[in-house]
Amino acid sequence: MLTGTKEIKDVFRVVKEIVYPGRCPVCDGILNTFEIKNGKIKRGGLIHKDCIKKIRYVKQPTCIKCGKGLKGADADREFCEDCSRTRHLYDRGFSLFEYRSISGSIYRFKYMGRQEYADFYARATKRVLGDTLSVLGIDLIVPVPMYPKKVLERGYNQAEIYAKKVSELLDIPMCANLVGRTRNTLPMKNLDVRGRRNNLKKAFNIQRNDVKFKCILIIDDIYTTGSTIDEMAHSLRQAGAEKIYFLTLAIGQTT
Repeated sequence: MLTGTKEIKDVFRVVKEIVYPGRCPVCDGILNTFEIKNGKIKRGGLIHKDCIKKIRYVKQPTCIKCGKGLKGADADREFCEDCSRTRHLYDRGFSLFEYRSISGSIYRFKYMGRQEYADFYARATKRVLGDTLSVLGIDLIVPVPMYPKKVLERGYNQAEIYAKKVSELLDIPMCANLVGRTRNTLPMKNLDVRGRRNNLKKAFNIQRNDVKFKCILIIDDIYTTGSTIDEMAHSLRQAGAEKIYFLTLAIGQTT
């Protein structure tokens, strides 16, 4: 007999997964709701075992500012090329995956409605970066907002979906409406570094009169040049935030 709200929710979740099974975040194939292991029936995984090998996580050494992996001749440097010549407004950043190994997954998560991928992303985040993030003293998680019209067209903000799952697993509160996007900016992929920064000027505003949280973690899907994070960090610092970190699913190449 079901006695608690959590048990009822668990039953509904299992029924939903049987009727609408999840998808592997790498190959997009259907996942098994249940698996037999050591003669026992257990819940299925969030990713196919063969697909785990296809993902590349960001590994040390990394840039001490943006967290981009440093390889080859750059391995002994403290900063990547971009952070050596750019004054970023955040304190430090962390990313989970190398972009090229997960780009297709993020595309489906972002544009094709695969919101269930966020469960795997968040669990991987806790396993790989949980201890690092837990000692930073983060008061609040803030996802990068989308322009309201775009949210209506897409149906969701992928950064918010990911941030919510991370918030739940790391037990850090999240606020999706602290920062608003005030104008519909151009697609960033078509712009160079200067164009990205000009594109984002005054694109964000704080929706409250004051920010009581002093240490904030900004969450987005991809980090490339840092223009978006910098513009948000600028707004948050003006509102009173003292420490600003960021977390993204993947980090792109230096441009």
